[in-house]
Amino acid sequence: MSGVRIDKWLWAARFFKTRGKAKEAIDGGKVHLDGARVKPSKDIVIGQQLTIRQGFTEKTVVVSAISEQRRDATTAASLYAETSDSIAKRELLQAQRKAAGPMPQTSGRPTKKDRRLIHQFHENNID
Repeated sequence: MSGVRIDKWLWAARFFKTRGKAKEAIDGGKVHLDGARVKPSKDIVIGQQLTIRQGFTEKTVVVSAISEQRRDATTAASLYAETSDSIAKRELLQAQRKAAGPMPQTSGRPTKKDRRLIHQFHENNID
């Protein structure tokens, strides 16, 4: 097999649960092939480098095998090798997020009282 569509490979490598989600990520600019944006129909071959952004994490992987079929996790992990720079960067960012503490929780939309306080604050501080 010489090449396979990039959206199908991302699904087979278990980066995304469905091909549709893989296509959305590619169209949204979350996946780069050799440093450039790609289309979902682009064929991927062994040795190419992918940068995949999912949430807070960004992985740089090198394609080591091609597959069109989704298999178990150990087989999927053998389809790529993450670069050592990518692992170090991910661990550093994870440690920084952990050191920053938990993200502030909001209770949803502001109540009528909250909106009045916000408007009052804006009126007093715009001058």
